[in-house]
Amino acid sequence: MKPFTALTLPNGSVIPNRLAKAAMEENMADNDHAPSQELIRLYQSWADGGVGLMITGNVMIDRRAMTGPGGVVLDSTQFGARFEQWSRTARSRGAQIWMQINHPGRQMPAAMGQETIAPSAVPMDMGNFSKQFSAPRAMTEADIADVKQRFVDTAKLAEQFGFTGVQIHAAHGYLLSQFLSPITNKRTDRWGGSLENRARLLVDVVNGVRQAVGKGFAVAVKLNSADFQKGGFSSEDARQVVSMLNSLGVDLIELSGGSYEAPAMHGQTRDGRTLAREAYFLEFAKDIATVATMPIMVTGGIRRYPVVEQVLGSGIAMAGMGTALAIDPHLPKAWRADQSASPLLRAIIWKNKVLSSIGYMAMVKYQLRRLSQGKPTKPNVAPALALAMQQWETAIRNRQYRRRMNSGV
Repeated sequence: MKPFTALTLPNGSVIPNRLAKAAMEENMADNDHAPSQELIRLYQSWADGGVGLMITGNVMIDRRAMTGPGGVVLDSTQFGARFEQWSRTARSRGAQIWMQINHPGRQMPAAMGQETIAPSAVPMDMGNFSKQFSAPRAMTEADIADVKQRFVDTAKLAEQFGFTGVQIHAAHGYLLSQFLSPITNKRTDRWGGSLENRARLLVDVVNGVRQAVGKGFAVAVKLNSADFQKGGFSSEDARQVVSMLNSLGVDLIELSGGSYEAPAMHGQTRDGRTLAREAYFLEFAKDIATVATMPIMVTGGIRRYPVVEQVLGSGIAMAGMGTALAIDPHLPKAWRADQSASPLLRAIIWKNKVLSSIGYMAMVKYQLRRLSQGKPTKPNVAPALALAMQQWETAIRNRQYRRRMNSGV
């Protein structure tokens, strides 16, 4: 399948080409946790660039549970006009725009000053970086019911405000992924133990969302192909979860991998089969696609046209790109004329994998920030400079967030 052919989803809606802007952590909300003008300007650049699908960065279902300061939250109709402007801008050139909806669980920075909840009271294990996250409290039945309803409510609001779909985030070590993993889910009730029990919350959320939105509104899931931790969520687990999702009206599954503890999103996987490959998770995806009845999308490191062709030629329906489109938002349009374009960030040579992953994300955010200001990107930015700038901005926004939460705003 060629990159510029359309994809018809199970719900009948059409994505105009096979190139997707995958979710990245933008942290560009305004003081109301609504889309800022900078964030909307950023999505205009991707719309103009010719992608067929844009998946937003994390939109949180609960303002008490954030992946970081500056995150967008959609939990009421209060700022609907700004969300409508965001979706309208993204759709302006014919692309679809899906809102990625998420809850961080235990992966919420301690500096945000909020109580952390998770399936079980298992703290983060990131070596010297562990203290950046508070030990979580095990969720009660009431907590679980609240989270389920919040996913459904946010999806309904996304549809109301003009988005063409949602992506339920069950990867990268966030809350739904924590339920799936035996490392983070030690429960002995109906939410833990067997894979069927560990997948129950994801299945319930997908079912609830699908029943609450219209047929033409896409419901997608982001799932780890594996979390690359011994005794964790495995590729065989992923196959079984995809089989569970087959009958639930899911329109697309995006496969990625890793978590904060075991970074795999930036080429730092712990599995030799996926190292030194531009499409990190392709081999896993090809295997999982054999049991999937819905289209599969692969994200992770793709930046060259021949690799996109390789991905699509292997039976995968869509190629998702993050960093490449952060560097060159017009890459799809460029590929129509010149297939040799290949954006690349400056290499990080730090030995600490967690620090390298944090530095990499800072370099990506640096590009996003420049695009949001109407400036050209600087892919050769020094990782130490990008990280220092991000840490300074994060510290300021953490204080602002704590102040707002403490004042009840």
